Amino acid sequence: ILFLSRGRESLISICLQRDFFSTTTKEGYDRLPVDITPLEERKLTFDTHALVQDLETLGFDKTQAETTVSALTTLSNVSPDTTYKETVTQAQQKITVQQLMAHLDSIRKNMVSLEKSEFTNLRAENEKMKIELDQICLQIKKSNLWKQLQNLQKRIPKPKVLFQRPVIKLTQKLLP
Repeated sequence: ILFLSRGRESLISICLQRDFFSTTTKEGYDRLPVDITPLEERKLTFDTHALVQDLETLGFDKTQAETTVSALTTLSNVSPDTTYKETVTQAQQKITVQQLMAHLDSIRKNMVSLEKSEFTNLRAENEKMKIELDQICLQIKKSNLWKQLQNLQKRIPKPKVLFQRPVIKLTQKLLP
């Protein structure tokens, strides 16, 4: 504001005294003045038509130039904050991969120890069940139930061979 009140010549002379260089020619691409906006909403604006023409003069086909400018427009419209949040450096990626591999190794070790402990638990439980079964069998043998079962088996008549022979002869007669 102070420089503008003195006039254009004084502004240029003050800039030259302080080793500032300024030009009044407009080279490059047109840019629009943009209000200060939050970082998430900042967008880069430029003259896409002029950029397409410059790319065509450098040897690009029209479709190549338009595609390149379209890609640049899309990339420039993405918030830089979002871009930095989503990108990682190669060093960060290596560190993350190493951390993941270490985590996977610890998970593998835990799985092996769990499998071993589960296997030993199952084996111990199986042994307990065998012991209980043997004890139940001994109790049954000692009790009267075992004797009663043996007596019942003795009382059941065994099939006689004599009964089977007449049945076979009858079936042979019926089936010529």
